[in-house]
Amino acid sequence: MGRPGLDRRQLLAALGGLTVAGSFGFAALGTGADALASGADTRVRYWNLFSGGDGYNMIAMLDAFRKDNPGIDVKDSTLQWGSPFYTKLAMAAAGNRAPDLGVMHLGRVTGFSPGRLLDPWDVDLLAKYGVREQDFNPALWKRAVIDGKLYALPLDIHVQLCFYRRDVLKKAGLLDADGRMVPVTSADEWFDVLKEAKGATGKGLQTIGLWVNDQNFQWWFFVAFYTQLGGTWFSADNTEVTFDTDKATQVLEFLRRHVTEGYADPGFAGGAGAEQFVNGGPFVWEGNWSVPVFDSAKLDYGATPLPPVFGRQATHAESHAFVLPHQADRGGAADEGAHRLAAYVVQHARQWAAGGHIPAYTPTLSTAAYRELKPQSEYVSAMDHQATEPKVWFAGSTGILAQRVGPIVVSSTLGSAKPDVVARRMKSTLTQLLASKNPMDGRTAAEGGAVA
Repeated sequence: MGRPGLDRRQLLAALGGLTVAGSFGFAALGTGADALASGADTRVRYWNLFSGGDGYNMIAMLDAFRKDNPGIDVKDSTLQWGSPFYTKLAMAAAGNRAPDLGVMHLGRVTGFSPGRLLDPWDVDLLAKYGVREQDFNPALWKRAVIDGKLYALPLDIHVQLCFYRRDVLKKAGLLDADGRMVPVTSADEWFDVLKEAKGATGKGLQTIGLWVNDQNFQWWFFVAFYTQLGGTWFSADNTEVTFDTDKATQVLEFLRRHVTEGYADPGFAGGAGAEQFVNGGPFVWEGNWSVPVFDSAKLDYGATPLPPVFGRQATHAESHAFVLPHQADRGGAADEGAHRLAAYVVQHARQWAAGGHIPAYTPTLSTAAYRELKPQSEYVSAMDHQATEPKVWFAGSTGILAQRVGPIVVSSTLGSAKPDVVARRMKSTLTQLLASKNPMDGRTAAEGGAVA
């Protein structure tokens, strides 16, 4: 099945008036993408997957680095987002043609054969350039450590959010004294909120956009609410499936209820949720990357983490992270330059926050400049209650887990299968995946059979 997210990102870019970068090769996103610094002593080759607004923000940070570090020439390439990026990165690492620095989703690191396709970071060298473990959320840093070594340096977390229109919610009496959405602590309260909002919604608009037919979004929402219930996936040593089908059924019934009670209309599939929100729909559940889109539409809106309908705060989170693709001769000036570049960007992520992402470097979050960002400062608490996929080789953004389980969740949300049946099917799929072999073993990548 193709990646719906590519169409989604193109749609959001169009809505926000953004330009999407090209696929392979250099991105035409600024002065530095294809220019070599004159007189530079060191060259750092850097691959990333950032297009649209993220691409512009990354280029701005790279250009700032070049200005502050004229002795380092950064040669950056923007590649196609999703599986094509990971395939190319794996083949380059396996064939000893890897760049000095790369970007990955943190959830993919475990399956990328750390030690074979990825090299560990030199934490002392990172500290030399001002980046230390204590500057990061402990849970986020822990996800980046495998077998006691740091294999990823988090740049951000990006989360699923509940966006709301203040004008509609004010009409429905659903704003508190500070102009924020009234708090929700249970599923019944949430559906009461939706009922009130529906009464204040303009004709022809759905109450909430849920991407009901998208395997990735439905999977992300499931992860969030299953985590709220305290659900687990596998035993600590990843030898046994501990997935709780009763809790899963609760979550699936909750997601399905949005459709059966008429709040989410399957006829407004995909990006129509964002379009409807721009046109006056009261709610949409979307990733924080939609902030520039809604800002450009000049909406009066807010954004909070997904509602804690099962009594515990948890919202789906992933992270962009810097990695060191394996090089047989890693070391020397280029390697030190890669450490210096990654540390610089992580520490200067105020520009990155403009794209909606929450900077991973926690000192940024306490600055006055960050606190003034709206709605970013409203959902920064998501850093402390991240709902992440299990730390297994088949997890992570665009990974096999979402590809296999996501469509099963969709079948429940759309009503083609009953929630309890779907929950058992999910557990069966998890059992099959846990018993399968990771094709990203560092040996087969160069043969082209590495990435699903």
